[in-house]
Amino acid sequence: MKTIHKLILKSYLGPMILTFFIVMFVLMMNFLWRYIDELVGKGLDAGIIIELLSYAMANLIPMGLPLATLLAAIMTMGNLGENYELLAMKSAGMSLPQIIKPLIIVVGLISIGSFFIVNDLVPAANKKFYQTMADIRQMKQTLEFKDGLFFNGIDDLSIRVGHQDPETGLLNEVLIYDNRGEGGNLGNMTTTLADSGYIRISDDKRFLVITLYNGESYEQARTPNQWYSQSTLKRNKFKAQKAYIPISGFKMERSDENQFGNMSQTRNIAELQDEIDTLELQVNSATNRSYDPLLKGRIFAKDTLAIMEYPDTLTPRNLRPVDLLDSLPLLDIRQQERIWSQAAIQARNSRSVLTFDETQAKWALSELYRNKVEWHRKLSLPVSIMIFFLIGAPLGAIIRKGGLGMPIVISIGFFVIYYIISISGEKMAKEGTWEAVYGMWLSSFILTPIAVYLTYKATNDSGLLDVDWYIGKFKKIKEKTISLFSRFAYKNKKRDNS
Repeated sequence: MKTIHKLILKSYLGPMILTFFIVMFVLMMNFLWRYIDELVGKGLDAGIIIELLSYAMANLIPMGLPLATLLAAIMTMGNLGENYELLAMKSAGMSLPQIIKPLIIVVGLISIGSFFIVNDLVPAANKKFYQTMADIRQMKQTLEFKDGLFFNGIDDLSIRVGHQDPETGLLNEVLIYDNRGEGGNLGNMTTTLADSGYIRISDDKRFLVITLYNGESYEQARTPNQWYSQSTLKRNKFKAQKAYIPISGFKMERSDENQFGNMSQTRNIAELQDEIDTLELQVNSATNRSYDPLLKGRIFAKDTLAIMEYPDTLTPRNLRPVDLLDSLPLLDIRQQERIWSQAAIQARNSRSVLTFDETQAKWALSELYRNKVEWHRKLSLPVSIMIFFLIGAPLGAIIRKGGLGMPIVISIGFFVIYYIISISGEKMAKEGTWEAVYGMWLSSFILTPIAVYLTYKATNDSGLLDVDWYIGKFKKIKEKTISLFSRFAYKNKKRDNS
């Protein structure tokens, strides 16, 4: 028995590791496709790119593990069935649950480990990922000169080149507008023309190094607030000129990662529970502050009429709202207008108070839904891994096909169904249409009966996906149908003859 179990474990662990890295590679390609525009053209070091990809990979593990588990289970059991090894084990008296018992233990350990991954590793990786992406977004584009176009990526500098040699980087027909003088645009402005030169960023990315040849510069000195009356023009020719201009934004500066710790994706399950308790108190408090005073103190208050000023001809103490409406036509136009104005002011004040508190309540309620979704996501992942295994192992035993053909098709089909159901349930849970427990566990509720049914069929050697089995069933149904029609036709013919 131990030898057979070692064989099964060896047959499963290899495809599991292989399929996991294949799935992670596909998901990483999708990640790069989404963020490629924000990464290209900023001169990022290879270390920063690798660091960012590692954070993204940790975030993609919860999506890759269930699919890898499903695909590996179908491949393993399909290979055993295709090579008649599974048939030999069953002939020796082993049932399917006994055969996959060591795999259930391994997948159970993987499921338990996935909880710690999604609870500890993923929030930390998300925090680092959001911090790194925010720092990258703050960076400016690297120097990219296009022939005949101005480059305005540096504050108060506009640079135009006629042509750039792609091999040497030599710039021809350089034109530079420098507005870095004191007073902004009302300060000194320098225009520089050069036949050729080099413009690059220093290694520490703190200076713009400009080296120009055979040119001249024009400096227009203006007196602040008197540009319209006083200005001087200075002209300077040069054969070679080198300048260092301080710049900022081209070097990646690390920010504090704790500023991203207040997001639901960056909290573990204990922190999420604390945040859920806090948000529930905030929602209840905001609701009580907004709706209760409005309903009890303004709309349905017993002394609603007492908050308004009435003409001497009306006595609010003895009036009801219906009586007040009946009495309004008895007043003159000015008195009616005053009463309606007071009512409109009270309505606007009530709406303002309600809108202010309702905004806070909606924000707290939205955050509450998001934190509940993340809380249930951390618990639903280990269960989904086990469910996918219990779907994949019986499927592989039924179809008896190994390799990457049929298993990939079936795995992708089940995973697409799982993904669509999960996304739909998560969306409804975040909107508050469903409770988070229903939205996040909907896919598990739907796939669990399928796993139980497939396990039952595989244990009883059902020909669920056997084409010959379906052909035989179709032939039997066809023969029964023909027999029934023949009997019916014979009875009708006999009745007509009689």
